[in-house]
Amino acid sequence: MTPRQKGLISAHIAAVFFGLTGVFGHVIQASPMTITFGRALFAVLALYAVARFLRTSLVRGLDRRSCISLLCSGLALTIHWVTFFMAVKTGGIAIATLGFASFPAFITLLERVVLKDQVNVMDWVLVALVVSGLILVTPAIDLNNAGTIGLFWGVLSAITFATLALINRSLARLNAIQIAFCQNLIVLVLCLPLGLGGMAMLSDSSLLWLIVLGVICTALSHFLFVHSLRSIPARSAGLIIALEPVYAIAFAMVLFNEQPTLKMALGAVLIIAAAVCPRKQAAHSA
Repeated sequence: MTPRQKGLISAHIAAVFFGLTGVFGHVIQASPMTITFGRALFAVLALYAVARFLRTSLVRGLDRRSCISLLCSGLALTIHWVTFFMAVKTGGIAIATLGFASFPAFITLLERVVLKDQVNVMDWVLVALVVSGLILVTPAIDLNNAGTIGLFWGVLSAITFATLALINRSLARLNAIQIAFCQNLIVLVLCLPLGLGGMAMLSDSSLLWLIVLGVICTALSHFLFVHSLRSIPARSAGLIIALEPVYAIAFAMVLFNEQPTLKMALGAVLIIAAAVCPRKQAAHSA
């Protein structure tokens, strides 16, 4: 097997694991804050083990500016995860994932509004695709509708992930495992006051799934994604990871019989099409 083939396989496995995030968020009987705390806890332990195995320093290159960026990115990641699990709990896996998948549109908007970057016509076309897709996916214009509320949380998750992606630009000189470890550690600390108490109330099965979520769907999937970048271009890896909603919706259909309506399916096609179109790629942290 060639290095490129190994890289492609690693990226696809990472995408599958990322797609399972919503599934575990659905089956774990705990609050979004507790799930986020537990996910960060087990991810930190696993990433620390990976760093020791790879002999990667977790403190090398850290200075005042990078520490501030890590703190801000950790806060964004915390809000991103909590709102995503809120979306899963209220609207279901498919709605939550499609709401999150709209993040490329918000990256474009933030690049233009906050960073004053030049945004080309194609980027605005992708924004239009995402907006159109979200309109089709919205179950009803009704704040009493669980699906609509779930989509709202999913979109908020997308906005905070877009913020995280832009902050990560300033951390490009740090090792990816180092960044992931520090960000998860910050999530762990931020969620400690409200998340720790819920850990004692977890059933054995929920604790098991939470460990899998933290180790497999967070630490291992991030490692596989980073590993794939050694043998395939970042754009190729990013396009594969952008298929995460496809895997998530497939899992929801098979495991929980979450059958999308034709209107939702059309919206999903538009959102996913916008996600997989070539553009500047951001590191994945979902």
